[in-house]
Amino acid sequence: MTNEEINKAPRFTTPQLKKMTLFGYFSLLIFMPLWLIVLTSDNALSIPLTLVMFTLPLLFPLKGLVQGNPYTYAWSNFVVMIYFLHSLTTLWVSSNEKHWALLEFTFAAIMFIAGSYYAKYRGQELGLSIRKKKEEEEV
Repeated sequence: MTNEEINKAPRFTTPQLKKMTLFGYFSLLIFMPLWLIVLTSDNALSIPLTLVMFTLPLLFPLKGLVQGNPYTYAWSNFVVMIYFLHSLTTLWVSSNEKHWALLEFTFAAIMFIAGSYYAKYRGQELGLSIRKKKEEEEV
């Protein structure tokens, strides 16, 4: 193996990236209702509304994430943006909940970064590529 091949090799395998993504995902799935219903003293949102707004979006990609579908890993990053925005907004406006917002941000970042790389590398392993499709159309 040449030096270039070693530098281009992924640092994590796709099974490791899948586990990291699922860790971030299930951490968010458990942490968000726990934080917003049990751990917070703010009762601005009702329990059903909290569950709908912060748990329901995470349930949409559940099946594809558990099955390891790279397409689901890619589009679930759009869902995780909700949690990025919520955590950053909370960090900005609520000084008494900064530690919870940082935890949410950490889980969302783990899911986003590991999920992005999983989608890329697993897609390559399966031979899924946008470039490949474009090249076929030109021929």
